[in-house]
Order: sequence, then structure tokens, then C-alpha cells
Amino acid sequence: MNYKIVADSSANVLPVDFSNFSSVPLHILVGDLEFIDDQNIDLAEMQNALDTFKGKTSTSCPSPGDWQAAFGDAENIFCVTLTGELSGANSSANIAKQLYEEKYPERNVYIFDTLSTGPEMVLIIEKLQELILSGLEAEQIYEQTCAYMRQTHLYFSLASVANMAKNGRVNPILAKGIGMLGIRIVGKASDTGTLQPLDKCRGDKRAIRCLIDHMKSLGYQSGKVIIAHNQNLSAAEALKAQITKEFGAFHGYIHETRGLCSYYAEPQSVMLGFEA
Repeated sequence: MNYKIVADSSANVLPVDFSNFSSVPLHILVGDLEFIDDQNIDLAEMQNALDTFKGKTSTSCPSPGDWQAAFGDAENIFCVTLTGELSGANSSANIAKQLYEEKYPERNVYIFDTLSTGPEMVLIIEKLQELILSGLEAEQIYEQTCAYMRQTHLYFSLASVANMAKNGRVNPILAKGIGMLGIRIVGKASDTGTLQPLDKCRGDKRAIRCLIDHMKSLGYQSGKVIIAHNQNLSAAEALKAQITKEFGAFHGYIHETRGLCSYYAEPQSVMLGFEA
């Protein structure tokens, strides 16, 4: 059957990474500048704009038309979105689904609100790819992916929350203190799709220890792991080494964040997606 996977750009995945896949970009707004989170985004230019601009910054989600354009002419579309609790991307995708299925009654759009972002979305995309290649029917793929999502998790270590302060999500005084003291905010994507702070750690070494402890508390043994980092490969490699030491192996890979995740997981931040 004709299948397609579509995800918004917070997954940090480009069309070249998977067959029959489209990424729908979010936008990062910095004053009069607009950065489209696609393969052409200049992350260094975006970061420089964020560092120098003192006013409010924000992000915007794809429109229903953007989603529909990405659906193309596939018979069965699996649509993976950033948490609906923090973005309108999921709501927009649902509108696109309704319009698309009204226009093409013989086609189906299956939407997954991941209640997460970044590496956890990649795990879900890879599972969809695996199930599609196994030859299952669309409904079976949808049901098995929903079950799989109950086994995946996202944790993070944030080196700064300045951008969250600039868009009104965090108190500016708190944000300044975190940036000056070298504090890492370790947290997770909660069961309801919010970003839930859990620990405050001084430096990467202690933050990595916290991340490992949270993996253990969830019963992690040897599942797939994806680490994303924003200009902090050394911490990502250290986390990989610690996972290998604690659990005997590392099944996964490391990659860099792209636009949307680089906006919220600011420079020196690390994101961790894994199967428990």
C-alpha cells in the first residue's frame, strides 16, 4: 500500500533521512527575522540573532495547508507531531486531516500527538518505518505504534532557558540565574505533554548522572537510545559512554538539534530519547 510518514521539524529529521518521508517546518521569529526550520536554515545565524536580540521571540506552527501539501497523494499517512500541550502543530495537523479525508474519502491520515519532541519523535518515526516495511496493514501499524509510544521517553538537560523567558514561559530573573551559575535543568516530557523540570545540577557531569538515574528508575535495560545535542558533542559522547558503562551497550546514535529544538534546548543542552 502507498504509505507516507510526515512529521513537524521539531523531530530534527530531514527528508533525506528516511524514504517516503516529509518534514513540515516550524518557524522561529526573532524580531523582524523569520527562520524557517527546514534543510536551508542557518543555525549559526539564528543563534546569533537570538543572542543579540533583547525583545520577545517566538515560534509558529505549520498551517493546515502546510500539512496537506506534505501529505501529497499517499493513501495512508502517518503524521507525527510535537506535543499538543505546547504547540498548535497537532491541532493544525488534525484540521489538515479532516480537510484531506473529506477531499479523498478513500485515504486515511493517522495522527500521533507524541506528547514530546526531538529524539522521542525520532524513535516513533523509526518504529513507523519498521512496521511499514514489515508489510502490516495501516490500522495495525497505527495500533502497534500507539502501544510503542507507551514505552518511549524524553529527558533533557537544559543549559539555559533564556529563550523561554523571552517568549514568556519562564521568569526572566530565574533564567538569568541559571545562565550565570552553570546550572543544568534536568527534566522530562511529562505524561500530559508538558516539559517537567526534575533536578537542578551544576555542570554536565552531574546532569548526566541524573539522566542515568532516571533511566534506571524507569527500568531501562538495553533499548534504543537517541541523543540530540546543541553544540555540546562532548556531553553527548559522555552520556553515551556512561550508558555503555551502566547498561553494557549503547544501541542508538547521536545527532545535532535543528531549528525548533535549538531554540528551546539552547547551546550546551542535551536531549535524550529512549525505549524503556
